Amino acid sequence: MEEQEAVTMPITDLLDITLWAALIEFVGALFIIGYLLTALLTLLHTRDVQLARLQGATGAVTGLSFKLAGTVLKTIQLHTWQQIFMFIAIFTLRTLLKRVFIWEQERLQQEQGELQRQERKA
Repeated sequence: MEEQEAVTMPITDLLDITLWAALIEFVGALFIIGYLLTALLTLLHTRDVQLARLQGATGAVTGLSFKLAGTVLKTIQLHTWQQIFMFIAIFTLRTLLKRVFIWEQERLQQEQGELQRQERKA
């Protein structure tokens, strides 16, 4: 009987929504770190600040998308008003940050396009 319980425990752990939400958020954090390291290496090798900023913004947008997905998954387990308000605060903050980084990414892409057009004319 004890052997059956030992076998079923890992299966129930895999079905835990909190575990999956944490894993999804962790993947988002890895994306952000990876892109920021890539941006740093780009900056060191090319000295192109615009490209490094664009890579950092892209990583932030990608990572925050994963982190938002993890946060939304956690909504399944909200039981108290305090948990609901905390979720709203975190969701709002992450959404605003994502919008800021999307704006920065678009602005940098436009500037990079303008620089490339100017180089072609010269």
